[in-house]
Amino acid sequence: LNQRSRLTVYLDQGVVGPDNNAAENAIRPFVIGRKNWLFAGNPAGAAASASLYSLVESAKANGLEPYRYLRFIFEKLPFAESQSDYEELLPNRLKAADLLLPQSISGV
Repeated sequence: LNQRSRLTVYLDQGVVGPDNNAAENAIRPFVIGRKNWLFAGNPAGAAASASLYSLVESAKANGLEPYRYLRFIFEKLPFAESQSDYEELLPNRLKAADLLLPQSISGV
């Protein structure tokens, strides 16, 4: 009973829902596969894998197609020179239209 105000906060705030299903659904693939992280080889490999996975999940959360997003940033990263250049490549700074890359001559 002493937590009632915290349990009913969603009634006062229009953007807060009564559950966290969206957050749980977003992390479910990672949680299901977490046993696979035991076989990363070493802590540095696990950290690199986790960073890449975080980028993919952040891209999904921001409405970007993960493959296009990764392809986009891997083409742009060599030209980034400052902290702000790197920040402009974060998924929350981009829109799906930004990820359209010019096609090669063969159309592939």
